[in-house]
Amino acid sequence: MSAKLLPALALLCLALPARADGLPPSVLKSLKAAQIPASQVAVVVQPVDGSAPLVAHNAGQPMNPASVMKLLTTYAALDLLGPAHTWKTTVWTEQAPLDGVLDGNVYIRGSGDPRFAIEHLWSLLRQLRVRGIRQVAGDVVLDRSAFNVPAIDPGAFDDKPMRPYNVGPDGLLLNFRALRFTLLPDNGKPRVLMETPSEGLRIDNQLRAGNSECGSNWKDAIGTRLIPENNGNRLEFTGIYPALCGEKTLNLAPLPADAQAGGLIRALWKELGGGIDGQVRAGAVPLGAKLLTQHESAPLADAVRDINKFSNNVMARQVFLSLGNDGSATAERSKQRIAEWLAGRQLRFAELVLDNGSGLSRSERISAASMNRLLLDAWKNPVMPEFVSSMPIVGIDGTMKKRLKDTTATGRAHIKTGTLDGVKTAAGYALDAQGRRYAVSFFINHPKAQAGAAAIDALIDWVAQRRIGEKTPALENE
Repeated sequence: MSAKLLPALALLCLALPARADGLPPSVLKSLKAAQIPASQVAVVVQPVDGSAPLVAHNAGQPMNPASVMKLLTTYAALDLLGPAHTWKTTVWTEQAPLDGVLDGNVYIRGSGDPRFAIEHLWSLLRQLRVRGIRQVAGDVVLDRSAFNVPAIDPGAFDDKPMRPYNVGPDGLLLNFRALRFTLLPDNGKPRVLMETPSEGLRIDNQLRAGNSECGSNWKDAIGTRLIPENNGNRLEFTGIYPALCGEKTLNLAPLPADAQAGGLIRALWKELGGGIDGQVRAGAVPLGAKLLTQHESAPLADAVRDINKFSNNVMARQVFLSLGNDGSATAERSKQRIAEWLAGRQLRFAELVLDNGSGLSRSERISAASMNRLLLDAWKNPVMPEFVSSMPIVGIDGTMKKRLKDTTATGRAHIKTGTLDGVKTAAGYALDAQGRRYAVSFFINHPKAQAGAAAIDALIDWVAQRRIGEKTPALENE
């Protein structure tokens, strides 16, 4: 073919008409390489000014959105509760201490704080020491009544009960119910360091060193088992830890709520020079108790940023339940409030199925068209800056840090991602080459969905390269 004909052919391709029901050729190419049929994909790309969609493929099909569902939860929370909303964790007593001894119980009441971390608990306990309490003669009672939710089986979702993302919601969630461990090779015998203190928990390290490469699934080669003992619990580590992994962090949630809280509170209180004679147990603040001190959380906008940037399931479930907290929150009340909120904004999504608001669910459903309508509505809302800035920046941070680096799309899109077995999704906002912004939703529900990340990236890059005023390259169907 003559080189002189190439520019003319390129212009001809650009002049071909766009079809809103099709997909860009680069996306179709990636889907074909991944062996994912276009029929199992839903895509919408639409300017945020609400003009006609650039792409609308299977737009109305109900799909499992995985963690993209967090966008609905966090947008609702920002609008209903406000970006400055905070949670308070309070401490109560029934009498004053005498000579450093409190002859009674200490009550700690939660309000559903999604990020009450170890440093916040330490600070709260230190306030008790400052107020004259050294020895608690009674119990430390944990009031979780802010949430009225049944206990969940942490292994029910994916048979990984110690993974922190499987922790259920809790009205008094302490440090995500997680323990942090550091693994490191040491002369052929891997070491396990317990970074999070937990009185009564003993580590039984039976790990063996490995000579293989340190792959992305190194955690799967490590087995853990909690073994009850007379004076506490033993956490057994077995399996292989490759020396080439170097130093790694492993977060686990091996303990039930009361045991985790008890071990952490006793350890921190001991570090502060105090003692507890009784138990650390669940209960309620009695009538007549007096407020001693409290911890106020960072604002909701900060929590939303953590939830969306890093796809934190536990925090998302806490915020979801906080929407239904009219005394004692339930999931049903949260679902009802979100439905009422959507209806009030003229966003009636007939296909919407909410479970826990985090996307860690096999039953949650929403269509790409509805997700895009949500994004367009959020763009016009006063909470838009907080909402958009909470999403990962392509090629820069969060769950998109390593994707589309050093491409046209780098830094030009805020995209929330989602992943489950058989599900790969993304939604958010992207800028084209001349600064026009689009709402983008891309859902894949297919057994080979994990191979679909390249197709999602191709769409984002396609939007980033588009220029206002030029002819749109022809879209194609499968």
